[in-house]
Amino acid sequence: MPTPRLRFAPSPTGYLHVGGARTALFNWLFVRKHGGQFLLRIEDTDKARSTEDSTRAIFEGLEWLGLDWDEEVVHQGANLDRHQQDVGRLVARNAAYRCFCTAAELDERRNAAEARKETFTYDRRCDRLSADEVARRVAAGVPYAVRFRVPDGETAWDDAVHGVIAFPNKDIDDFVILRSDGTPIYNMAVVSDDIAMRITLVMRGDDHISNTPKQILLYRALGADVPEFAHVPMIHGLDGKKLSKRHGATAVGDYRHQGILPSAMVNFLALLGWSPGGDREVMSLDEMVELFSTDGLQKKAAIFDPKKLEWMNGQHLTRTPAAALEPLVTPLMVEAQLATPDQLAARRDWYLALIDLLKVRARAVGDIVKQAGPYFEADIPYEEQAARQHWKEPAAAADLLRLTREKLASLEPWTPEAMEQALRELAEQRGVAAGKIFQPLRVALTGMSVSPGIFEVLVAMGRKLALRRLDNALRWLDQGPQAA
Repeated sequence: MPTPRLRFAPSPTGYLHVGGARTALFNWLFVRKHGGQFLLRIEDTDKARSTEDSTRAIFEGLEWLGLDWDEEVVHQGANLDRHQQDVGRLVARNAAYRCFCTAAELDERRNAAEARKETFTYDRRCDRLSADEVARRVAAGVPYAVRFRVPDGETAWDDAVHGVIAFPNKDIDDFVILRSDGTPIYNMAVVSDDIAMRITLVMRGDDHISNTPKQILLYRALGADVPEFAHVPMIHGLDGKKLSKRHGATAVGDYRHQGILPSAMVNFLALLGWSPGGDREVMSLDEMVELFSTDGLQKKAAIFDPKKLEWMNGQHLTRTPAAALEPLVTPLMVEAQLATPDQLAARRDWYLALIDLLKVRARAVGDIVKQAGPYFEADIPYEEQAARQHWKEPAAAADLLRLTREKLASLEPWTPEAMEQALRELAEQRGVAAGKIFQPLRVALTGMSVSPGIFEVLVAMGRKLALRRLDNALRWLDQGPQAA
């Protein structure tokens, strides 16, 4: 079997869409599993819409996802001479012919067919011109396109996802492969490039299925080996319609800026149309390479669920070491004015421990920062719902918090075990459940009703700051919100 050579071939006319990124990922996983090459081709033949910014966004998106390519990037627009030469070979082999029909003439015939309620097909009138007449028109400079002559029979292939797919050739019009301005049509350029790049498997979205029989016919007419094909399902939004901007962010770069980890993004994308088997969901890139198989590719459309992506990101945040999260979290900490880079560097061990503590309850990198405020010097607000629920009776809450402060102020050592013993003893002395101590304390320390374990919070906060938070809470309860 030849070494697998697969390609990702985006058009640089916009951002890297999640659908394109998913296609790139499947190609990348396949070649990494089977020891092949993953190639990148930029299909920039549409000069009016192709931009350097879009090309750069594609590169940056793939690099962020960790999808490296193995050879120099191919730019389709640079291959025009070869495209034209391949068209010339088809004409020489009588597999294609020149068509002198103008756009106006074709429109007139198309409208006439529609008026008769018939499907328009090209009637091959230019294919019936004599060789002398064709030569005369070419010599006279009459503009022409080149059409591929579709043979009789049917075109079929065994798709790695859908099984055998067959198209009757009578349903395929003699399609244009070269425009009158000398530029190739998509199907011609793609086949020419895939032959030159020695592509062995074309894995792409199933919206390309209708292009495949045309491309197979071109491969055969050019005397080239036909690659295998795998058409993966489209990605839909929760409403069952094709994913678009109305469903929210569709650019890979947008999710990067929303605090999604690349490991979570590739894990989420991999599960859009592929199953590793069983109930397995959370995987590293290396694990996906090991498990990937075209047998796991699904036929039905995949559903892009942003909530599932958030959940997946939370799982990867939990699995990611604090040191790896540090460069992502620090700029956000500085932006939130919680600390300067120098202050964080000076307490790096404590800072990494704080990231480890907070990442467990985060769904995005920014959530770590949102939870981090109480552990720094600035005063904190109290969530209205948290205060109403756990400080419902201000006088009673203040009484318990004063006793709690006394216990903590003299506590030695400042460890979770000592804290738990002291506060449970206080609860027993007061004849209340331990939660009646812990929850008011949680609100005093963090301003929230949900946080990491209360003793982990106290350790991370340190005695001095914890006591100050308690003093502020007591002042708030004694004097009202204006004291906060």
